[in-house]
Amino acid sequence: MTTTRLEAFSDGVIAILITIMVLELKVPRGTDWQALGPLIPVFLTYVLSFIFLGIYWNNHHHMLHATERCNGAILWANLHLLFWLSLIPFVTSWMATTTTPRYRRQSTAWCFCAAGSRTRFSCARSSPRKAAGTRDSRPR
Repeated sequence: MTTTRLEAFSDGVIAILITIMVLELKVPRGTDWQALGPLIPVFLTYVLSFIFLGIYWNNHHHMLHATERCNGAILWANLHLLFWLSLIPFVTSWMATTTTPRYRRQSTAWCFCAAGSRTRFSCARSSPRKAAGTRDSRPR
């Protein structure tokens, strides 16, 4: 199987995740600039998570363009990555509203590390020779 369907599915999931995150930004009740003050932590959390998802989307795009074919292991590895990425809107919302900094840091770090470890595994599975730095001699 080629990577086209996998790339389209992953792009769609990431686009939905970004949409869910932006829907967490609520319009303030006031009409002056000071009404935006309480929204600053929520907005900064959104920006951080948006950048994080953008980095993963970009890396995923480049990884799939370096991949010639997909098998079942790559599909499951990709689903595992998308699972961890799908938790980002929840972690983003919780991080913006929780008053205990320790839990915010831990939940965010756990989600980001889990997605990062899965990306490394996906890279190794999608192109083992390229990941090892050797030339790919398979017939095309």
